[in-house]
Amino acid sequence: MARNGNARPGAHPGDNARKGDVNTEAEGPTRAVVVVPLLLRGQAGEDDSGRPRLSRSPEARLEEAVGLTRAIDLDPVHSAVVTVAEPRPATLLGSGKVAELAQIMKESGAELAIIDHPLTPVQQRNLEKELDVKVLDRTGLILEIFGERARTKEGALQVELAHLNYQKGRLVRSWTHLERQRGGAGFLGGPGETQIEADRRVLQDKIVKLKRELETVRRTRDLHRAKRKKVPFPVVAIVGYTNAGKSTLFNRLTGAGVLAQDMLFATLDPTLRRVRLPHGTPIILSDTVGFISDLPTHLVAAFRATLEEVVEADLVLHLRDISDPDTAAQAEDVEEILADLGVDATDSRRVVEVWNKIDLLDEAHRARLLADGAEAAPHVAVSAATGEGIDALLALIETRVSGELRPLSVTLAPRQLSHLDWLYRNGDVTTRTDNEDGSVSLTLLATQSACEEIEHRLRSGG
Repeated sequence: MARNGNARPGAHPGDNARKGDVNTEAEGPTRAVVVVPLLLRGQAGEDDSGRPRLSRSPEARLEEAVGLTRAIDLDPVHSAVVTVAEPRPATLLGSGKVAELAQIMKESGAELAIIDHPLTPVQQRNLEKELDVKVLDRTGLILEIFGERARTKEGALQVELAHLNYQKGRLVRSWTHLERQRGGAGFLGGPGETQIEADRRVLQDKIVKLKRELETVRRTRDLHRAKRKKVPFPVVAIVGYTNAGKSTLFNRLTGAGVLAQDMLFATLDPTLRRVRLPHGTPIILSDTVGFISDLPTHLVAAFRATLEEVVEADLVLHLRDISDPDTAAQAEDVEEILADLGVDATDSRRVVEVWNKIDLLDEAHRARLLADGAEAAPHVAVSAATGEGIDALLALIETRVSGELRPLSVTLAPRQLSHLDWLYRNGDVTTRTDNEDGSVSLTLLATQSACEEIEHRLRSGG
């Protein structure tokens, strides 16, 4: 596991003497056991619109949890779905399951337990005592991944802020090695309690400082956004579930070298590039962090500055891995996060679904999918890996941001021939006639915005 020195996931001050500390550089990847609790009560439900929530299969949830574990170079030596009929307030899992898990930890030599479910501080502490190893819940694991993926100063600040907010409520666990001393007339504040309060103040001071720094980042982003609006290039943001292929599509459309791997959260920091569409329309394309089910609220809040690029976008491309059996449930998770950001995913004028990875479907499945989706919300099927459907996607983007193509006839006087190159770059010239008086007559197809620009240029007498 590529971490510094003796560092390990979720390490806290004062934890160094605890069992489970591992020198990962000397012994290789940390061995982990992955457990996905399947709660029989409260799994399904309704969203704010009253629609029944889609539920993932236990196998898909387990595969995702193992993928998250491997995303930070942990070695999942054992993984399992554990049915929980009645969640226990103390440990979430029943006592029999905890004992069984402890035996598995001992036999496999695992040093870390990943519980793919949010844990309360008390549940986490009790499980660590019972299992005698470090325990990470889903929120903590995602925070660890984000911490390793952040490359820019802004990304590091956002992850640190989310981590501090997460840790603030867990200091009681972090400082269990400090005991309170008993006074003469009862329990008085001993060194442990004092240390907890001191560290809580330190954390709060750091949180305030980070918020100030992120506010500076937000103001800088606002300035950059204001400059872009002065040169009004439409902004197109790519969003989607993690590993849907956003970075691959971004690279395909821009020629950029953004890291693209078959890995959850392969990239974290947002990237913006200028792209010229087939008929010359320039846009700003934005690649954003991947979404995931049960995304920690700390992260949504911390990354709001980054995700403002989505809020401000003229067009949002909702990229879906259409080859994934759980694509519908993943789409629902993305729509929920977009709704939290104030973006209505059902607004077909602003949000377009892009069905990616059609190259992974067999012919029968692909034909059935496209037939079933004919009446669905506006969408386009592509393969970011092979380039299939990319031309159709670019045409759709251009239509949305610049209007439908329309025919136009233009005659340029000799003094206006400087516009000729611009017309060729921003339209499809179908016929050209060079007249005897030196003028040039053209018929072309151009977008609505391009037609307006042409008319403005010719009226200005340039």
